[in-house]
Amino acid sequence: MPKRSSTNRSKDENVLAKSLIDSIIEETESEDFEKEKPQKNPAAVALGRLGGKIGGKARAAKLTPEERSEIAKKAAQTRWKKES
Repeated sequence: MPKRSSTNRSKDENVLAKSLIDSIIEETESEDFEKEKPQKNPAAVALGRLGGKIGGKARAAKLTPEERSEIAKKAAQTRWKKES
């Protein structure tokens, strides 16, 4: 009976894992998931878009220049913050 070292076993497990992943990918690519997505109500989409267009302008009109500046500074710091 041949010896089985831990390196051979892990290699076999990796090969098995890859073959399983490949088979799962093949199955999911063959299925059509677009049919399962619910259709959006056009009226609700238009209403949401309308509120989004109005909301930002209304908020900006209420803010003082100092408040807008503070919000912009905070946004810039968050955007450029280094991830550690």
